[in-house]
Amino acid sequence: MTPSASSTPHVNPQVDSPLPLLTHQRPVLRTASSFKIVAWALALVGLLLVMTLHLVSALLAGLLVFELVRSLTPLVQKRLTSERAHLISVVLLSAVVIGLLTAAILGIVAFFHGGPDRILVIQTKLMEVINQARAQVPALLKDYLPDDIADTQQMLSDWMQSHSGALTLAGKEAVQIFIHILVGMILGAMVALNAAHPMPILQPLAGELLERIRLLADAFHRIVFAQIKISLLNTVFTAIFLMVILPLLGLHLPLTKTMVVVTFLAGLLPVIGNLISNTVIVLIALSVSLYVAIAALVFLIVIHKFEYFLNARIVGSQINARSWELLTAMLLAEAAFGVPGVIAAPIYYAYIKSELHEMGWV
Repeated sequence: MTPSASSTPHVNPQVDSPLPLLTHQRPVLRTASSFKIVAWALALVGLLLVMTLHLVSALLAGLLVFELVRSLTPLVQKRLTSERAHLISVVLLSAVVIGLLTAAILGIVAFFHGGPDRILVIQTKLMEVINQARAQVPALLKDYLPDDIADTQQMLSDWMQSHSGALTLAGKEAVQIFIHILVGMILGAMVALNAAHPMPILQPLAGELLERIRLLADAFHRIVFAQIKISLLNTVFTAIFLMVILPLLGLHLPLTKTMVVVTFLAGLLPVIGNLISNTVIVLIALSVSLYVAIAALVFLIVIHKFEYFLNARIVGSQINARSWELLTAMLLAEAAFGVPGVIAAPIYYAYIKSELHEMGWV
């Protein structure tokens, strides 16, 4: 006997997707179980503690390792058949990912602590910039510029002595952040290992908590791809300014290709990446002319104000949020938690919206 259409279960693909689709279909409302409500409460408390305890770096590092391991695991396990081989491959892959990320962090630190020779090179370059600026600045400002490298060293020494407490605190915070990142990467690898080889029997609350982690990781994945688009856009604008606009005006900055590469790599870091690339560009422009540096600074300020709204639109397209929603979330997070709040706001907002959509509420 052929079953009637009314007996066939109705499946709504919109509800099964992690985030809302651009559709006018009426969402199917779902009732949250007590286990899910407890999991929501624990997840929200955990996310709030991440912000108040300054653990954003650990969260981002853990999510990055989790996503990398989860994305690369199918490639590694294509020719493996046994369960033990799968388990070993995930463990080794996690170790490789953590090792490479740790080596990259240590390499960056070593680059900025390259010993006396590198410091001397930086000081020599600084004096070249100052000498160029001396011919550009008004006479009243020339007295505030150092005369030679020895004078520069004395100014730096005096500044370090007057800010010794702040420098010591900054050094301790840098070590603390590195430890947070390392622990976060290890936790991310452990969660990825559990996701690849889950326990055969999982209690209801544990299953709901793992689902919260999956949704948070999915939100992070979407934001990362959006950040890559943002970095590409920023790099294109910067390359047009450095390689087209300035040469048309008869101005040629050194290391333009290097600055374009730095702009892209630094742009992968939300918020702070633009500060790094902009500082490099302005310093190099200052070695040519003070007015070129001012023009570069004005251009970067204007273009990044424009990109601020464009970025919200790009990220919003990934999480199906309007620009004003994301800007509001970023503004509130910045007011409450500062720069870490701006960095985490898109991920948090994407996660919360995916949770609400899963229940058919938005």
